[in-house]
Amino acid sequence: MLGLGATALAAVGCDALPSAQGSDVPAQRSHGRPVRVCYTPDYVGSAHAFETTRKARWVADSLAAEPIAGVELVPNIALTEAEVERVHAPAYVSAVRTGEPRALAESQGFGWDPELWRMVLASNGGVTAAVATALADGVAGSLSSGLHHARREHGAGFCTFNGLAIAALKALDQGVKRVLIIDLDAHCGGGTHSLLAGHPSIHQLDVAVDEFDRYQPTGGNTLDLVGVAKLYLPTIQRRLEGLGHERFDLCLYNAGMDPHEHCPVGGLSGIDQDMLARREKLVFSWCRQKKLPVAFVLAGGYIGPGLDQAGLVALHRLTLTEASGR
Repeated sequence: MLGLGATALAAVGCDALPSAQGSDVPAQRSHGRPVRVCYTPDYVGSAHAFETTRKARWVADSLAAEPIAGVELVPNIALTEAEVERVHAPAYVSAVRTGEPRALAESQGFGWDPELWRMVLASNGGVTAAVATALADGVAGSLSSGLHHARREHGAGFCTFNGLAIAALKALDQGVKRVLIIDLDAHCGGGTHSLLAGHPSIHQLDVAVDEFDRYQPTGGNTLDLVGVAKLYLPTIQRRLEGLGHERFDLCLYNAGMDPHEHCPVGGLSGIDQDMLARREKLVFSWCRQKKLPVAFVLAGGYIGPGLDQAGLVALHRLTLTEASGR
């Protein structure tokens, strides 16, 4: 459980999207204002315990024990069933809520229990809340993961609902003109692409190191599958520079740490903590230079023989540290 302290949950909601009208969107974090990062204990409520369903609490606990200056945890409102059905088929949503049919309810790859529904509504709600806060403050985040593989009709790859798609479409519904999704999870974001590829106001930049959920990008979207560590950062930089003249009003950043060489699910030899720290600096610096509001989520990251819980938490803290600008 998250303890009280400098990063304890603040009594601040962050769920109403402000009007996004070009220059009215803040360019960057207001001076002295902390980066608000969404989390509630419901994020880790399901009975099935593994990294995707537990690491939000690990990161929150680490912030209580060792605060990052300029980072503040805040609660968020959970999504409603209707908001989820904006992206996912009602039959699938019902299965996740009720547990029946069980195969569909567990199509993301882990066991169903009654608390799964509350968990995924809360953690996906954190993504939409982070977007609202980023549009007001310039940068915000959520300790959410398990998003980018989920399809309209079913889950996949430990992802139940696709909060990236839900948040992007909600932002467009409420006035944002164009959204960039940067997906740097180890695995390809095929679920997100399947849901959003045809949308003219959304661009997906995907750089992966593992071919799971590989897809053929359409509509100007890009997918790079990197197999050599020395090409990882140059590929990301090249893709970002290629968008230099594009205009976006919002960036959603899926900041996976599973490319790390010691991550047993997707890691690539040669990608170490220093390289991932440089990756975070590259992404957030680019957003700041473009005066682009950015909302980030944790995404993938798994424990293995060479990466323990503390090591995984340290990797995810890289994102929080760079987001704070410290």
